[in-house]
Amino acid sequence: MCVAAEGTVLSVEGRDAVVDFHGNEVTAKCGLVQLKPGDHVLVHAGCILQVLSQREQNEMTDLSAIFAEVGAY
Repeated sequence: MCVAAEGTVLSVEGRDAVVDFHGNEVTAKCGLVQLKPGDHVLVHAGCILQVLSQREQNEMTDLSAIFAEVGAY
């Protein structure tokens, strides 16, 4: 099973963005979407797939909390 992770864009330079995943900063490719610092994004295999709406971001945060509760992370 593959899982995409939700993160927050810290900076964008060309086709690369630095994304914060709960304190871990990772560089991801952003050639597929237009984004800006502060956007919440969905990342899989080092590529940003989409910018999340506030509702989607809240749902991902809730799911992450459930995964953490059951020890899935």
